[in-house]
Amino acid sequence: MIRVLIADDQAMVRTGFGMIIGAQSDMEVVGEAADGVVAVELARRLRPDVVLLDIRMPRLDGLEALRMLAGPGVADPLRVVVVTTFDLDEYVHTALSNGACGFLLKDSGPALLVEAVRAAVSGDALISPSITVRLLEHLSSPAPAREDSGLSPRELDVVKLVARGLTNAEIAAQLFIAVGTVKTHLASVQMKLRARNRVEIAAWAWERRLVG
Repeated sequence: MIRVLIADDQAMVRTGFGMIIGAQSDMEVVGEAADGVVAVELARRLRPDVVLLDIRMPRLDGLEALRMLAGPGVADPLRVVVVTTFDLDEYVHTALSNGACGFLLKDSGPALLVEAVRAAVSGDALISPSITVRLLEHLSSPAPAREDSGLSPRELDVVKLVARGLTNAEIAAQLFIAVGTVKTHLASVQMKLRARNRVEIAAWAWERRLVG
């Protein structure tokens, strides 16, 4: 079972997410939190597979809670998917840099929420398509110097497709290679970039304007 912790200050949101997660045969809700302090405490104690985390919460906001659970320097980071009403660029960038395994808007729908949880568990990441498109447009100019960090041409191809939000299967189909080969390239990319997940790989590509 995929164990999920839900952290949101609105009871109706927690209930709605709980119903969506509970309807999946392989998922269960192991805890709920109405503020950031409780979210961090429960996450550390229960060690869920995925934490669904709102941004604006009492006592401790979700971005700070995210940093404490998955940010740089955390020895054993948890998989956290940020689910929020607010899609401000600064929130997205802060979430990605603090280790989020996904960033969804609350109106994304049940299917995308479930997909984001599964992606986080499998080591992938999902970002609301509307946010991805806006970020790519926002980062189109001016560009900093491009550095490849020792990535091979094929690895750069994979990185660019990751930044566009493609899954491993979609990348494999586009590049005419096996899914296993994509995973091998991604493992090499993560090591070279010192990235913990594909969200950080995508952020690296966006920052260097590798996607146009």
